Amino acid sequence: MPQGFNIGPLTIRFYAIIIIIGAILGAWLAARQAKRAGRDPEIILDMLPWLLIGGIIGARLWHVFTPSASNQAMGVTTENYLRNPIEILKIWKGGLGIAGGVIGGALTLIIYCRAKKLNFLEWADYIAPGLLVGQAVGRWGNFVNQEVYGRPTDLPWAITIDPPHRIQGFEQVAKYHPLFLYESILTLLSAGLLLLINRKWRKKLFTGDLFFLYLVLYPTFRFFLEFLRLDPSPVNGININQTFMLIVAVFAALLLVLRHTVWANGLQIKEQKLAEELAAEIEARQLASTKVEAEHVEEISQEVEQPQEPEVELPDESNAPEPEDNKKLEDDISSFPND
Repeated sequence: MPQGFNIGPLTIRFYAIIIIIGAILGAWLAARQAKRAGRDPEIILDMLPWLLIGGIIGARLWHVFTPSASNQAMGVTTENYLRNPIEILKIWKGGLGIAGGVIGGALTLIIYCRAKKLNFLEWADYIAPGLLVGQAVGRWGNFVNQEVYGRPTDLPWAITIDPPHRIQGFEQVAKYHPLFLYESILTLLSAGLLLLINRKWRKKLFTGDLFFLYLVLYPTFRFFLEFLRLDPSPVNGININQTFMLIVAVFAALLLVLRHTVWANGLQIKEQKLAEELAAEIEARQLASTKVEAEHVEEISQEVEQPQEPEVELPDESNAPEPEDNKKLEDDISSFPND
């Protein structure tokens, strides 16, 4: 299966194109969510490049410090990366971890929100469904690269992995669980669930609930999918991805319970304050828009109604008498007798 194409000396990889498409779709959905809530959707477009950079850095570092078992067997270890730091930059060779990408993106969002004086949890809510959509699309890059597949299977929907991409010890096995497909479907369904919850029960949600629901849903099914994964990431004999997902899911679920029980009263006060700020921002933006529109209309009306200055016709100098003719006329007049 081809993994890209060349334009002169430049190699364009399908994996990168798919990641970009996922990011664009996720940003579009996040901007739509922000607009629906009354916020300026342009903020999503402004923060997108920073979130992508932070996410890619985090995803790469996660891979560097938690390489898969097959990578370790080929000598691609954390120690090897630290001895050859230039290898860390070669992301086109593969090696990005979603867990690190989410961490890197979240840290970048925190920094951005502090710099722009925005509410982190509010904007994380807008981003969460779009993030899931982006992940669902991005997983198809793993299909192109023939990676992130599960254990051998004879199920009708099993995928065939070419020999060069088979894990050591499974060289003679052709059919595997399409683990990337399972995750893509579950991630897309989770995005739909978040959108449904936000639409149906918005008044019962606190700011940040959608983000914490994301931290429950994705890690939960990712935890169970790890049982099918043929190539885990062991750290001291522990599947670090599976363990991390379990910790995050339990912690986020606990936070949700506390937010709607012990902390509910305090959060309701904060929600009221946030609603007032949002109403003031919407009113200010509407006034600014109305003012700009009024100024534009006034400029147009002035251009239309501005009176035209009348043209002044200058005398035709071609009919003016010559100086000699004027002198002759004066002599004739002086010769008349005086009464």
